[in-house]
Amino acid sequence: MQSTSWRNSVVLSAVLVTVVALTGCTNKGAQPTVAGLAPGAKPAALQLPEPAEPAVAIPSAPAKKDYRIGVSLLTQDDPFYIALKQGMVKEAAAEHVTLLPLSADKDLNKQINQVQNFIAQKMDAIVVCPVDSAGIISAVQAANSAGIPVFTADIASDGGKVTSHIASDNVAGGKLVGEYVVKHLLQNGGKVAILDLKTVTSVQDRVRGFKEALAAAPNIKIVADEDVPNATRENAVDKATNLLTANPDVNVIFGINDPVALGTLSALQQMNKTNVAVVGFDATPEAQNYISSGTSPLKADAIQFPDLIGKTTVDAIVKDLNGQPVPPKIPIPTGLVTVNSFKKG
Repeated sequence: MQSTSWRNSVVLSAVLVTVVALTGCTNKGAQPTVAGLAPGAKPAALQLPEPAEPAVAIPSAPAKKDYRIGVSLLTQDDPFYIALKQGMVKEAAAEHVTLLPLSADKDLNKQINQVQNFIAQKMDAIVVCPVDSAGIISAVQAANSAGIPVFTADIASDGGKVTSHIASDNVAGGKLVGEYVVKHLLQNGGKVAILDLKTVTSVQDRVRGFKEALAAAPNIKIVADEDVPNATRENAVDKATNLLTANPDVNVIFGINDPVALGTLSALQQMNKTNVAVVGFDATPEAQNYISSGTSPLKADAIQFPDLIGKTTVDAIVKDLNGQPVPPKIPIPTGLVTVNSFKKG
């Protein structure tokens, strides 16, 4: 998650690889180490092309004027949202429109105030990546009353009128991860735990897809589904430790974003557990490092394209403000990253 990370349409075949012990640091939240991957080593090249921008979002003509777009991001301290913001900024410059991106820093009240300020400034459009999908409804409705179109990116609002929601196809991404678990990690059945963030719609979707895939294998049981506050790496260490203590026979843990998945790796290392696999969501560069090594418990990640989400969001806004229709939902394809997704050397 983000994904949150709260967070290639080509799906490659994967092989089951052996889980081996992590060695090294034992500090809470510290970066785990990977056997066979030297510190600072250049990772293998990821062999998944970025999908094309959905045609339904592309305006047929340049912006009719210098539109002013206010953006309230969930956060700016997450690689996913850094890339999403970069995608928006680049496309705003290409379209010759003005972008005012702010970070809510995962604070709902701060985000509501940002939207209210955008309304007072009479922005032409507002983009929100909600901190809380239910809590943001009143702010969306206030923008509706002011006649300012609202767009959501990555995370949806549970209410109010949203002109278009642009996000990864999180259900499909969750299914890809779940199918990998069924086919390559737990062919003979086993126990799975989920480290979750149930207040966020994008996470709800990816967990739903994951569970749908696991439902096809009745010999796989979900034994725990725990929330990780703010889906942060540090909080995931504590949650994973507690989960593994209560469920020592868990075989696979699904972290709903890479901070959670990487925090889980740290917990496994600190507990010296070598028989648990991890799957995640986002495929950030750090996560790709572990997966590509072939020695880490992190076996697979759904990959998102946050820069494309950002670009598509700006284009959809320009198209709408130019008077052309845009669909209420614009899904961005996801993919799956496994050890087979990399070209060594």
